[in-house]
Amino acid sequence: MRIAMLGTRGVPARYGGFETAVEEVGRRLADRGHRVVVYCRTARGETDRPTHHLGMELVHLPAAHKRALETLSHSALSVGHLLGHRTDAAIVFNAANAPLLPALRAARIPVATHVDGLEWKRAKWGPVGQRYYRAAESMAVRWSDALIADAVGIADYYRREFGAPTTLLTYGAPLIEPGSDRLAELGLAPGEYHLAVARFEPENHVDVIVEGFARSNATKPLVVVGSAPYSDDYTARVHAVADDRVRFLGGVWDQVQLDQLYAHAYTYLHGHSVGGTNPSLLRAIGAGAAVLAYDVDFNREVVAEAGRYFVSPADVARLVDAAEAEPRRIRSAGRRARQLAAKYDWDTVATGYEKLALDLARREFPDRRPSGRRLPTDAGMPPMRSTATPLPDNVRVLPTQVQRGLPEQRPAAQQ
Repeated sequence: MRIAMLGTRGVPARYGGFETAVEEVGRRLADRGHRVVVYCRTARGETDRPTHHLGMELVHLPAAHKRALETLSHSALSVGHLLGHRTDAAIVFNAANAPLLPALRAARIPVATHVDGLEWKRAKWGPVGQRYYRAAESMAVRWSDALIADAVGIADYYRREFGAPTTLLTYGAPLIEPGSDRLAELGLAPGEYHLAVARFEPENHVDVIVEGFARSNATKPLVVVGSAPYSDDYTARVHAVADDRVRFLGGVWDQVQLDQLYAHAYTYLHGHSVGGTNPSLLRAIGAGAAVLAYDVDFNREVVAEAGRYFVSPADVARLVDAAEAEPRRIRSAGRRARQLAAKYDWDTVATGYEKLALDLARREFPDRRPSGRRLPTDAGMPPMRSTATPLPDNVRVLPTQVQRGLPEQRPAAQQ
C-alpha cells in the first residue's frame, strides 16, 4: 500500500508523541514493504531536508510561523500536495486538522484521524482557540472514515460525547538499557537524583512538582528536563517555587543522554494530565523508573499499581519523602514498571496501523459516520467501556473505580 502520514512536524522525531508514533510506526510499515510518505514541517532557517528516513519518503513543506496557524497552515499545504499524489490511505494526526478533511473525502482518499487528547482545554488557548478545537472534534467525527484513540479514556470520551467508535492504538514503550557514562557530563550519579521531563505548560504541572519537591526533605536533587517555547510567565513561576536542590537542564536533545537520565533516576515525576498515552511516561517505565505521577486515568492506565499518584504540592512532598525512606520499595516499583512496559510494543502498534490502513484502502468502513453533534449529557448511554475494536494485547483496561473522569488537557512530552 501507499500510506500517507500528515499533520505532524514529521521525522526524524525530535519533538513529541505524534512524531515518535510516525517514526516508529512508519519505519515498520516501510520494512513490511509499504510505501510510506511522511509530510514534514520545514523549520525557519532549516537547510537539512533529507528525502528519506528509515525507509520512509519525506515531503518537506513550510508553515506559518505563528502558534495559532502553524499546524493548520502546514497541513493545508500537505493536503494540497497529497491531492496531486494519490495514496491508498491517509493518516491525519491531530483533530485540529479536521477542517481539511472534506478535501480528502471529495478526492475519495480514505482517511483516519488520530484525535489526540482534549486540545480545547489546554491552558495556552484562549476562548477563540478553545471554541475552534471543540468544533474540530465534531468535524473529525463527522468527516473521518475512522478515528484513532491512543488511550482507553480518549476512546470513552468520543463514545460518550458523540457516540463515535474508535480504533485504539497506543504508543510503544522501548525497553531501555543505555549505560550510564553520559551522566558524569551533567554531574550526576546513578540513583542519586529525581527526574521530571516535560514541556513547561500548566497542564504538565511542572510547577506542582517543583513546589512539592521544595517542600520535601529530599536529600537527592530534582533534575528538570524541558523548556517552554511559548510560556515565559509559567517558566518564571516554576523557577520561583524552586530551591537550590532543583537543577534545570533545559531541553536535552541527545537521546542517549536522555535515556540514561530516565534509566538511572531514583524516581521519575510525571505531571502530564491530559489526553492519552504519554511517550515520556512510556519511556520512563521502559527504563525501569519508579514513577510518581499526576493522578488521572491516563497515567493510571499505564503505570497501574506500580506507581504512586499526586494532585498537589503537598502530595509530591509526601511521596518524595516516602520514596527516599523506602529504597527497597522503589527498586521493586521500577522492576514492576518495566514489566508493564513490555505490554506496549511498537510492533503490535504498527500491526494495528497496518490493519487499519488496509481496511481504509479496501473501504471497509461504514458508509455513514456519526453526525458530529454532541450527545446530551447522560443520554441513556450504557456503562462506560471503551468501544475501540479490538483491544490489542498491549492495552490494559482499568477497573472503573480508578477512573476519575477525563483530565483537562492533552499531554506533551519533551523528548
